[in-house]
Amino acid sequence: MSSLKGQSLIGQQWIDGTRKEIRAINPATGDTLDPSYKGCSEGDVEKACELARSAFDNYRETSLDARATFLETIASEIEALGDVLIERAMAESGLPRARLEGERGRTCGQLRLFAGVVRSGEWLDVRIDPSLPDRQPVPRADLRQRHIAVGPVAVFGASNFPLAFSVAGGDTASALAAGCPVIVKAHSAHPGTSELVGQAVQKAISRCQLPEGVFSLLFGSGREVGQALVADPNIQAVGFTGSRAGGMALMATAQTRPQPIPVYAEMSSINPVFILPEALSARAKALGEGFVGSLNMGAGQFCTNPGLVIAIKGDGLKTFIEAASVAVNESAAQTMLTPGIHQAYEEGIAQLRVNAREIACGRPGEKGYQCQTALYTTPAVDFLSSAALQKEVFGAASLIIECSDEKEMQQVAQHLEGQLTATLQMDEEDMELARTLLPTLEQKVGRILVNGWPTGVEVCHAMVHGGPFPATSDTRTTSVGSASINRFLRPICYQDMPMTLLPEALKDDNPLKIARLVDGKREHNTA
Repeated sequence: MSSLKGQSLIGQQWIDGTRKEIRAINPATGDTLDPSYKGCSEGDVEKACELARSAFDNYRETSLDARATFLETIASEIEALGDVLIERAMAESGLPRARLEGERGRTCGQLRLFAGVVRSGEWLDVRIDPSLPDRQPVPRADLRQRHIAVGPVAVFGASNFPLAFSVAGGDTASALAAGCPVIVKAHSAHPGTSELVGQAVQKAISRCQLPEGVFSLLFGSGREVGQALVADPNIQAVGFTGSRAGGMALMATAQTRPQPIPVYAEMSSINPVFILPEALSARAKALGEGFVGSLNMGAGQFCTNPGLVIAIKGDGLKTFIEAASVAVNESAAQTMLTPGIHQAYEEGIAQLRVNAREIACGRPGEKGYQCQTALYTTPAVDFLSSAALQKEVFGAASLIIECSDEKEMQQVAQHLEGQLTATLQMDEEDMELARTLLPTLEQKVGRILVNGWPTGVEVCHAMVHGGPFPATSDTRTTSVGSASINRFLRPICYQDMPMTLLPEALKDDNPLKIARLVDGKREHNTA
């Protein structure tokens, strides 16, 4: 059984902090949990970053199999923690056992997914253009390209997924897969959970005989540690999931460095659901009930929570609102992740009450930091003139936009900020309206769903969990799925390099047996 030390982990050493301490709070009871975690000093941050830099050259050139085995070993060590991890995560988050066991499975699943990605070698994106000495009028040099890791990466744990978007979550898994050492700034809401997972990563490094600087785990209250981490010259990229204010603050620090670096931040999304007329006419009641089921999932604390519904006024929308209102009014209060998130939720719905009309409210909470599900409505013309109504309310609250016609629905779509998802609830007869909306939605979101609900993000090769600002800071990327590895890679070209100096991926005999583009033609994996 693992025990908690209440210390930061720098390489293979446990370090006592010297700054203000943090303690986890059980949001279901309000009780504080032991141990306390003192914040790291600037010197601790510098030491972790220097250690990561010293490990980088060795780690980025580990063999594909060795790196894949390392990722699989992390997954095994996390699973070996057993109930200790789940019970601590339950105490720190208020989330139920089944949810956290599922999240652990997702965490380990994505580590193993990236192990497969690493072994395939496709992420190297090898391109070889052999020399053409006799080409006229100008000969061509021998040119060979591969992708390499960018350098040490800073990762910030998220509040709403203490496992899958935290210490060994998607950002860490994809960065390690790319060959980048990782320094994690643990989220203050679940320090014990973070430490336990950090212990698992530490054990995996030792078992795989990798440099200790491949991973460090830092604690700290406020923004001091995080800002120092992003400002350190050894850090070459940042992965962040959290609030828009937090992401923007890190982006500002990253851009004012002598050498600016990318911050891949997932920040804010209200995930509009467009209910098209024929679907609304045919199944309004079922849609209302399904919508509230998605809205209530995890107390609404999902990045893809359906915070906006857009539909055209009429009998179908009335039926939808009636069904959704009944489901909302019957919704039990749910514990939110932290006191701060609960307070922000209460402030957010207070603003909705000022700017929209409340039509339903769930049962009140009886203890701890519980939220009531809330549903509001407003005419499209008011939504189009109010910036306040586009702000994300992180929790189980949603706003229904009542449009007068298809043209106004299109105007709402065009008016939206960047989002992670958009959903089309549609029937066959809605096809032409959907076709009209699609070009706009493609410019607004990273994932378009049909006849589903946005909560739930599959970890697979085709998934895009990203979108235009402010959903993310870089619309070209995803933070979930195998393509997320690309955030932490850069291309490098070798011209007329002697064969003995070339990396294995670029040698003529293809010793890694990976797929390559040779003289413009795909050379398939020969393993």
